Amino acid sequence: MSPTPPIRFGIWAPHRGPWVIDREHERHHASFQLARDVVLSAERAGFATALVAQHTINPDDHASEVLDAWTAAAALAALTRSIEIIAAIKPRLHHPAVLAKMALGIEDISNGRFALNVVSAWYKPELELSGIGFPAHDERYAYTAEWLGIVKTLLAGETLTHRGTSFALDDFALRPTSRSRARPFIYTGGESGSGRKLAVDLADCWLINGRPPEDLQPMIADVANRPRQGAPLQFGTTGYALVRETEAQANEELAHWLAIQDGYRDLVRRKADSIDPHAQTIHYVKQYGQNRLIGANGGTIPGFVGSYDQVAERIVQFYRIGITTFLLSFYPMIEEQEHFAREIFPRVRSLLGNGAIVDGVA
Repeated sequence: MSPTPPIRFGIWAPHRGPWVIDREHERHHASFQLARDVVLSAERAGFATALVAQHTINPDDHASEVLDAWTAAAALAALTRSIEIIAAIKPRLHHPAVLAKMALGIEDISNGRFALNVVSAWYKPELELSGIGFPAHDERYAYTAEWLGIVKTLLAGETLTHRGTSFALDDFALRPTSRSRARPFIYTGGESGSGRKLAVDLADCWLINGRPPEDLQPMIADVANRPRQGAPLQFGTTGYALVRETEAQANEELAHWLAIQDGYRDLVRRKADSIDPHAQTIHYVKQYGQNRLIGANGGTIPGFVGSYDQVAERIVQFYRIGITTFLLSFYPMIEEQEHFAREIFPRVRSLLGNGAIVDGVA
């Protein structure tokens, strides 16, 4: 059995309001300047990766701002030195040959630090109002599987002739390819049967929305035990993190941010009818009672809110079941992610050993 890779801590770059809550008067702010400052802070603090989520319109409020993931990722790739830059992509928004060329361009800009997070979409108006269309769940995944197979082949520099349901390519190849490695890294989400198969067949890392370790463990076992070609699949999870010296102090601070978020309850209610009812990555939260969605997918459900020692030990619990990538969100972003790095990284190293964490610092 291959050894478990070291932990990679990452952040969600601010990409849309009111998901973006930096300071109270900036909670609708989704500019590139904010994303730049947050990602550069994360790099300095030692985070290994940063994700820019993709939306063309804001799913919380169509009148609010949303950052374009791919132009932002290209700029962040040029401004950073060591941190991985992940851009999310919904396959129906870009032809695979065009998207693969864009990805190889950012791979070159970043000197081999670019990654894709492939998601099949859950917010219907984004694709319906644009005229692109929102097929049924399994149709979207069939499209994504064909799309990603093409992208992955082109990223690796291979010449492709393809005849499929949605695409046809003839003797097609892209140059230059990655100068640093075989191809950019690929993450996928999606927890349905179709989502799990996509991860096994085509991903490097399966990102699972935040849950307690005991609930993630059978999901990881199911996917890890499936036949697969190539390197073992890696596993990651998401959630909101807030750490203080004591659990009571962390919960007091959490209550402050939840109170701010509660001002947007009407937006959440209005959004509910626009979410694909078969999107398990969204609807699973109903299982978790009093836990709250705040920030990144998973919110408080995985249990990254608490004292320094509690959260460090919680990270180790996840690592023991195979989770190696932690994509976390923080409010306020810069202050809290730097605080997390100062307090949690050394504690996790103490619990697991000095080689336990990939350090993103150049």
